Amino acid sequence: MSISRNDLSASGSSSSSSSPTATGAPLPRKQEPSSESKNLGQQSLHADKIAQEPLTDEKTNDQRVKEPYSIYTRNEKWFLVLLIAISGLFSPLTANVYFPAIPAIAGAFHKSTELINLTITMYMIFQGISPMLFGTLADNVGRRIIYASCLLILSLTCVGLALIPTSAYWLLLLLRCLQSTGSASTIALGAGVIGDIAEAHERGGFFGVYQSGPLLAPAIGPVIGGALAGTLGWRSIFWFLCISSGVAFLVVIIFLPETLRSIVGNGSIPTKSSILHQPLIRIVGRGRAGGSSKPKSNQPQPSRKRKPFKNPFGILLHNPDITLILFFNGTVNAVYYAVTATISTFFASAYPQLGETEVGLCFLAIGGGMFLGSLTSGKVLDWEFGRIQKEVKEKGREKGTERGEGEEQKKTGRYDEDFPIEKARLRLIPFFMIFFVGANLGYGWSIQRQVHISVPLILQFIVGFIAIIVMNADATFVIDLMPEQSSSVSACNNLFRGTSGALLVSVIDLIANALGGPGWTFILLGGVCAVMTPMVYVVMQIGPGWRIRRAIRAGK
Repeated sequence: MSISRNDLSASGSSSSSSSPTATGAPLPRKQEPSSESKNLGQQSLHADKIAQEPLTDEKTNDQRVKEPYSIYTRNEKWFLVLLIAISGLFSPLTANVYFPAIPAIAGAFHKSTELINLTITMYMIFQGISPMLFGTLADNVGRRIIYASCLLILSLTCVGLALIPTSAYWLLLLLRCLQSTGSASTIALGAGVIGDIAEAHERGGFFGVYQSGPLLAPAIGPVIGGALAGTLGWRSIFWFLCISSGVAFLVVIIFLPETLRSIVGNGSIPTKSSILHQPLIRIVGRGRAGGSSKPKSNQPQPSRKRKPFKNPFGILLHNPDITLILFFNGTVNAVYYAVTATISTFFASAYPQLGETEVGLCFLAIGGGMFLGSLTSGKVLDWEFGRIQKEVKEKGREKGTERGEGEEQKKTGRYDEDFPIEKARLRLIPFFMIFFVGANLGYGWSIQRQVHISVPLILQFIVGFIAIIVMNADATFVIDLMPEQSSSVSACNNLFRGTSGALLVSVIDLIANALGGPGWTFILLGGVCAVMTPMVYVVMQIGPGWRIRRAIRAGK
């Protein structure tokens, strides 16, 4: 309780008025100064001591504000990003390694290629749906346990797929859905970890490198799948996935610490459970991370009250700026998937001299573009963020309202309603979309006119390079808006990307046949992207208002 000097002075006056002198009892005159001096001296010392208490509290609050957003060093953050990037490989790897084995699996199950392709469609549907569950669970019970659970599900379902009888087509469909459930959520969970440990000004760089892992899989997946299916048979593909995902499960259990901020704060808060939230071998945060032992009395304590389960669909229903940008992102992703899914059929038709191995190598062009684009996007996002931040600070100096966004706000991992995060993340997207649309228009006609094969491969590379820059910018943007629900909002992103990709891939052959080939097909798809691009400007206009509404709802 804080007591002011005036209160104490009044208290002193009251006590003096009730002294023996006030009641008329005679006291020796020479004792009065000594008694009053003594009382006043004690009151003055007591008042000084109490008056300092609010200052001590303020000092403590300042110290808390200045606490680092994360206890992990820059190198330790990179270690965690690489760790989750490797785990994030399995979502696209499990999908792409399957493609070369489709003819062999169709023959083994005595089913048509269309029915085997149905397993791909079902995989993509669950790829979009399952992160909505696991991402939300990770935002409530922790990243580490959900990460390990997903990898364990993937490993066990791969055992079933490797041993499946060829008379049970229904079981193939079921296990592919379960396989997708286990593998697809790792990308959303990784995005959640980055939101936990990375401040806003460095999040773009980390996210760009993180995405390079999952995006390397589309390039190497068909090569690995073709090699395994051609030498050891199609079942060896699932044994490979079983062993690799099992190793990833052990790596997560041994090395990955809990990062969910509602449980461990910036990593320094101790947890009750050493099994669920603590790695078996701690490599990062030694001496700084909270352990499972009894915490010290002066350490900040995590809230033990269970957080209410938040419906991830509420993000889409109550935040139109997020919904619009995810819809735009899903459109770009769907066109990217249309290019990838038709490489085998379009190249085999336009360049009949290519064998299966050569056609498989054609995937390296778009995969390489995605990989390099992912690395580039991180640097572009961080550079653009820093440039906008500098502009804001300079305007603050001119108006005399600078508030030190470079230091204090960085420590919070996010920026307030006045910082134009939409401009920092989305401003360059329309510029990149010009090249994306142009590459799609040229790609379709280069195949239909059967020009030199280097032309469609270069355009493929551009499509992949630009697509990942745009998608990474959108994904980082929605995490910036809702860092406390980073896994859930990333799951919403996966929902749009997965469902839009599945829908377009399921009808792309019908569209190509109806329009007479890839030329007009990609004219149509490029035109759709061009029409959707102004949606970015809409989000930049309405975004600030909705950020203020979210802050009000959160009680900030």
